[in-house]
Amino acid sequence: MTASASAELALTALTVEPGGTATTTLTVRNDLDIVEAYALEVVGDCAAWTTVEPARVSLYPGTSETVTVRLAPPRSAEARAGDFPLGIRVLPVEHPELATVPEATVTVLPFHELRATLAPRRRRGWLRARYRASVRNLGNAPAAVAFTPGQAGEDLRFRVAPEKLRLEPGATGEVRVQARARRLIWFGKPTTWPFEVKVAPEDADSPGPSVDGEFVQLAVLPKWLLALLAALIALLLAWFALVRPAVRSSAKQAAEQAVAQKSATPAAPAPAPAPGAATPGDPASADPGGQGKPAAGQPASGSRGGGAQINGTIDVQAPNAGTAVGSYPVPHGKVLDITDIVVANFQGDQGLLTIKAGDLTITTIALETFRNQDYHWVTPIRVSEDQAVTANVTCEAPGTPASGTQASTCHELVNISGTLSDLPRSH
Repeated sequence: MTASASAELALTALTVEPGGTATTTLTVRNDLDIVEAYALEVVGDCAAWTTVEPARVSLYPGTSETVTVRLAPPRSAEARAGDFPLGIRVLPVEHPELATVPEATVTVLPFHELRATLAPRRRRGWLRARYRASVRNLGNAPAAVAFTPGQAGEDLRFRVAPEKLRLEPGATGEVRVQARARRLIWFGKPTTWPFEVKVAPEDADSPGPSVDGEFVQLAVLPKWLLALLAALIALLLAWFALVRPAVRSSAKQAAEQAVAQKSATPAAPAPAPAPGAATPGDPASADPGGQGKPAAGQPASGSRGGGAQINGTIDVQAPNAGTAVGSYPVPHGKVLDITDIVVANFQGDQGLLTIKAGDLTITTIALETFRNQDYHWVTPIRVSEDQAVTANVTCEAPGTPASGTQASTCHELVNISGTLSDLPRSH
């Protein structure tokens, strides 16, 4: 053995675009005095997407062979942009100590690709709605991403936090987007405002993706309430125009007839009271038995069905992004029969309200879907002694009351009507 193996790359610098290919050649020469086989292996950062064809050659002494080196980086974040070393290890099978590694420099060109989503795509509210815009950097270079929401008209105003993100290749980021209407809709049908959020890298010439969203603005007062107010106004007008004059005329005529009859008939002397009889004004004449009971057929004031009629209110104020619970407890020895519940969301808060009667969940409702909500039952809901009617409020965003200034807390009122009775006791 008088010499050694040698190998040489045709190009020492290559440029390749992700998704494309680049090739060069490697010449292997056998300077040994024996027949030798050579294994060819790619080493370095480019090994994952570089191949040698063929990967093994056998050479007689003093001969050489040229093989093809093919580079094919994928169009993904795995093939990072920049300069990377490329090495081909040439390993003689019989004499591995004579291995050599010719090298070259590979430049991977950058490309930009973003993928954006908006969640939820459609939201409902009286004045504003919140969304989450997320973007993923599918390119092979870092990207500074800017978010620009917009609408065809000037009906909505937007706020993005944060306004910009810097993403490494393969990374995902998220921002909060708020859409706010310029004015409230007091009556009428819901109005849909479409908009889009454009996402673009700041240092790229090509435009980025855009995502579409919708804000459905609800009327503060439902349409049926407007019809009810119109009906009430019509009834009031009818009363003042027709019924009230007729009632006053009938009452005046009846009074005049009574005065005429009294003046035409002489007054008779009052008979002497019998012994032991009660005189007018004597308490015994109003209640011969002395028990003080109400007249037959007239239940006691504030009672119905053997129990006291109650009307209680649960006032709950929950902090922003927090939870609060209010309750109406049933006293010991009593039982509460609920017939009506009215819920008031007068600020237009956003969040969740859960009403329970003891262990029974009556309803769970999103705050942004109502301003006033009422429930009525023919068969009352019974709540036993020592239990409570509870209202659990999870505040997502306080609303804006009639003053026009956004509240700092969510504020809900739950009105409960029903009968509070004594709990029957077994003898």
